[in-house]
Amino acid sequence: MYPQVHAESTPDKPAYIMAESGEVVTFQQLNDRSNRTAQLFRSLGLKEGDCIAMMMENNARFFEIVWAAQRAGLYYTCISSRLTAPEASYIIADCGAKLFVTSKAKQEVAAELRGDVGAVATRMMVNGTIDGYDSYEKARDAQPAEPIDDEREGSDMLYSSGTTGRPKGVRPPLPGAPAGTPPPLLMLVTALYGAGPDSVYLSPAPLYHAAPLRFNIAFQRLGGTCIVMENFDPEGALTLIDKYKVTHSQWVPTMFVRMLKLPEEMRKQYDLSSLQVAIHAAAPCPIPVKEQMIEWWGPVIYEYYAGTEGNGFTSVNSEEWLAHKGSVGKALSGEIHILDDDGGELPPGEPGTIYFGGGGQFEYHNDPDKTSGAHNAKGWSTLGDIGYVDEEGFLYLTDRKANMIISGGVNVYPQETENLLITHPKVSDVAVFGVPNEDFGEEVKAVVQPVDMSEAGPELAEELIEFCKERLSKIKCPRSVDFEAELPRHPTGKLYKRILKERYWTGRESRIV
Repeated sequence: MYPQVHAESTPDKPAYIMAESGEVVTFQQLNDRSNRTAQLFRSLGLKEGDCIAMMMENNARFFEIVWAAQRAGLYYTCISSRLTAPEASYIIADCGAKLFVTSKAKQEVAAELRGDVGAVATRMMVNGTIDGYDSYEKARDAQPAEPIDDEREGSDMLYSSGTTGRPKGVRPPLPGAPAGTPPPLLMLVTALYGAGPDSVYLSPAPLYHAAPLRFNIAFQRLGGTCIVMENFDPEGALTLIDKYKVTHSQWVPTMFVRMLKLPEEMRKQYDLSSLQVAIHAAAPCPIPVKEQMIEWWGPVIYEYYAGTEGNGFTSVNSEEWLAHKGSVGKALSGEIHILDDDGGELPPGEPGTIYFGGGGQFEYHNDPDKTSGAHNAKGWSTLGDIGYVDEEGFLYLTDRKANMIISGGVNVYPQETENLLITHPKVSDVAVFGVPNEDFGEEVKAVVQPVDMSEAGPELAEELIEFCKERLSKIKCPRSVDFEAELPRHPTGKLYKRILKERYWTGRESRIV
């Protein structure tokens, strides 16, 4: 199940369509281009188990490069197109990428990445070039369109932030299987969501995220057509569902919020009756929002809980959720265990750390301590989230990982922002954490202990926010800054961030908006 099969049976069928530009890439084109690119990888000396890194916005070249790596047995690291050059440089070096591919749209960041970065020997750019980058299209088209002789399944190797502030790569074992071997996700997509060759899948999110990347690949394996939005727009998404008769789609709750805020007369003018499955994940959905979505779209809303690590998977459909509001479902992959701080298993209704047993295996690249810390003596693994199960086995999330912020479905760890702010000459101490935001779930807040309390105020707050924006991607920067004469720290130096956070979360049943 990969482009070769569909290029033979339905060569002219669209594998994917770029929503804004309207560019159509057929299965024949996807197959030929990914073959040429796989040949290119081999000509550059890339062999099974090597890694490439990509940093691009959603564009029509994205999938042909991914598929080439997938069928050449490579790891491919898709980097957020929102990161700064230093942030991207760290990931490129850490993953051991020998090839870096970016786009003309990212030329400003690309220009800063022209120096030595880890093992990178070749730099390529799509849709144009700048000094230091070869034309991807020119290099691709110089290669034959036949499959390479040693096709093997590859894998993504994606990065999620760690509590130290440095992102960590989730490196699964390579499948070691012939190209086209169905992965476990494909079985979930077909059995749980009824996906097949007649499916039309709307993808409104950035492709560097795990879920959009993996689900698009799964639907293309099945011979379905993907509609890829370059950028999310609430009315635009409704237009696409109507125009292409979309059957399957995937969202984050922030998108639901934005669509629900459209005028009712606007929402009613689009025919959404083709929708069979609308999946959401990445961040918990506020109960009132999900109630409104089910009322609007009908019982087609499905939710799941999982991580980039792939160690477990829960699912809940609309009917189940209405009977268990707030739940993220029952385990379909891995068994759920709720453990206390001493590692003891807790009964239903008692919150603790969520572990999965018997799920997928993973390691954090170049971080054996973090890998070990995510597993217990029984081999069960955790993403660090807190929750409980009810008597029927439905899982509920009640808190975040210790410090993680989820803003608009994007995971943000505050340590990196704290580490930067503490370097500002006017900052004596700082705490960064998530506070409620009705549109994005959470937003980043900084509470600062200034060197001189008399300087506390709007001007210093704006100065600190701009200081962050110049050095970090926008999603990691505080949207507001408050000031305290002294932050609550233990004599050992431990910051009691919980005391600060409670001021902003008072009156809420959980730390999830």
